Amino acid sequence: MRIALGLEYDGAAFCGWQGQPSGCGVQDHLQRALSRFVDQPIEVTAAGRTDAGVHAIAQVVHFDSPVERDAYSWVRGTNTFLDERARVLWAAEVPGDFHARYGARSRTYRYLLIDAPIAPAVLRGRIGWHHRPLDADAMASAAKTLLGSHDFSAFRDAQCQAKSPVRDLMEARVARAGPIVTFTFRANAFLHHMIRNIVGSLVYVGDGRHPGPWIAELLEARDRRLAAPTFAPDGLYLAAVEYDPALNLPPFPPHPLVDSLP
Repeated sequence: MRIALGLEYDGAAFCGWQGQPSGCGVQDHLQRALSRFVDQPIEVTAAGRTDAGVHAIAQVVHFDSPVERDAYSWVRGTNTFLDERARVLWAAEVPGDFHARYGARSRTYRYLLIDAPIAPAVLRGRIGWHHRPLDADAMASAAKTLLGSHDFSAFRDAQCQAKSPVRDLMEARVARAGPIVTFTFRANAFLHHMIRNIVGSLVYVGDGRHPGPWIAELLEARDRRLAAPTFAPDGLYLAAVEYDPALNLPPFPPHPLVDSLP
């Protein structure tokens, strides 16, 4: 039987999603926990391969199970053996052709940032930081120029292995909630470091280093060297993955921080 799991994890605790020889990836930890639970090797596939330091509140994975367990057992049993900085939130049996990565219609990431003279202490590792005040309205206007299907080479990491730099950006929002600025991006898929590169460039607009039209110019130029440096991973969250509603996958519980912001 094929099983889908919904997870959240603290990206600061791992070296990214992808499995590594050292066993430090979220994938490594989850596979070890599942394998201990069923006493057989288990390999999982994720909707999004988050980088080191990037968090997830709505990661979805699938795997083929050699044993039958009910949904409650998959959640409780896996969490018993899983690092406490990662949690399985739900489990569901899915059709045999379900694929967590290729079956996703869209992915939504949110970046949370504080603009203040002093970097946050309590939220360190959970939120991004910029030392100067940011104009959220200017960044919101500039972000809208990225909507649609484009070649995002200007915001693509040099090590990106994607076959094509073209992505369909369906949502690009910037909003402020007191001291916190939120960036929300939804696309069919993302390039390596694409969101962090976009956020870095939008911050350059927000603090007045470049005018709003600069973002559209970067997009047109398709030259990564012209854009801002890659922003820190601290405030980036995989916030949602969209699938065919007919699958009737369980919902993720609202996150007390990420989902409470505009």
